[in-house]
Amino acid sequence: MFRPTLFEMVRASTLLLAAAAAYAAPLYQQSKFASGGEPGWTVWSARPETRINAYVDQRISRGEAGSLAIGGASNVAGHGGWERSVADITPGAWYRFTAYYRTDAVAAENWQVVARLDWRTSGGRRAGQPEYVSRARRDGNWTRLTGEAPAPKDAASVAVQLYLSNAPAGTVWWDDLTFEKIADPGARAVRVASINLKPSGTSGPEESVNQFIAAIEKNVTGEVDVIVLPEGITVVGTGKTYPEVAETIPGPTTRRLGEVARARKAYIVAGIYEREGTTLYNAAVLLDRTGEVAGKYRKVYLPREEVERGLTPGSSYPVFATDFGKVGMMICYDVAFGDPARALATQGAEMILMPIWGGDETLAKARAIENQVFLVSSGYDHPTYIMDPAGERLSEARTRGTAALATVDLNRRYADPWLGDMHTRRWKEQRTDVPVPVPGLEQ
Repeated sequence: MFRPTLFEMVRASTLLLAAAAAYAAPLYQQSKFASGGEPGWTVWSARPETRINAYVDQRISRGEAGSLAIGGASNVAGHGGWERSVADITPGAWYRFTAYYRTDAVAAENWQVVARLDWRTSGGRRAGQPEYVSRARRDGNWTRLTGEAPAPKDAASVAVQLYLSNAPAGTVWWDDLTFEKIADPGARAVRVASINLKPSGTSGPEESVNQFIAAIEKNVTGEVDVIVLPEGITVVGTGKTYPEVAETIPGPTTRRLGEVARARKAYIVAGIYEREGTTLYNAAVLLDRTGEVAGKYRKVYLPREEVERGLTPGSSYPVFATDFGKVGMMICYDVAFGDPARALATQGAEMILMPIWGGDETLAKARAIENQVFLVSSGYDHPTYIMDPAGERLSEARTRGTAALATVDLNRRYADPWLGDMHTRRWKEQRTDVPVPVPGLEQ
């Protein structure tokens, strides 16, 4: 008999509420702009020296005539653009802003092209912190930006802000703008389990894997969405070498774990050693609820010990869409470097699942905080835990043969009282356009 998961039930309820809210007219919507100046819109810049060129361009649009254009005016200090106030904001209610933009000669769109919601009190003061509109998707020559956020408790209006920053030769055109009230998305609950086990003295990969499966059966009770196992579950405790335990993906271990995933109707992540021809990788595999391989990640940062034993590093940071959200994987030594977690987070990963042997706990905490993601660790000489985007451990398995269990809410906002929602701010303020020198090479 089919039993919907907790996530599926919450999602169905959310969709019903969203459908009911869809009939409400937007508070503001516009796709046609007049050439003689657009009523309701004003031009803003912090000071005269940073002023840019804001105008209505009748030549470029997505449909109806006109768009709101901003040119850099050959001013490297230029920052600013268009603003418009929208009234009748309900404190605590959720809103969605959607806009389309098109650029020319803009080097780093993520931070130079800015759409913001700046909430205001009835007296005109700033309420809470501005909300950056950060989710982007290409649509032909245009890019669709969208963002959803609750209005602060004392908000009465919002300033819709469309800016261009420090792009002296650049131009951005804005069109098809919509600001609308939406249903509260509610919680997106995900039940997570992570296993603390380090087999020893086993006869080979099969026995070690069987011990992990037994630990799942003993410790992970009830419904669960994802189960995480450590790094190298096919070599730990066996006394064997990487070439002796390496296998294909799919292969015997993924088939065995797939049976567990299918029986538990849960995703499973585990670290194994992959053989592709004569090449060996330290890999993490993601199995879906039906037991099929949903994806794999090949460890990018190999310590010298693994290189000396013949492993080859991976070359990408894939992100995978599950039925509860987007996840990425890291393995052990990856945690010592900033770019793996950053690459996963900037692609939309909400949770990083990390099989690990041993590693720096402080750096692991930093990866969660700086990227505003949940981090799930399953380790041998590194603790086994479930960590939230604030760096707090929600659950920890302190002894061998146990599991860390927690229900996390992927829709929860972890807002800083002074800085606002750091998840969107990191996306919008990340500087990937500044060249990074080659490590160790004198300039």
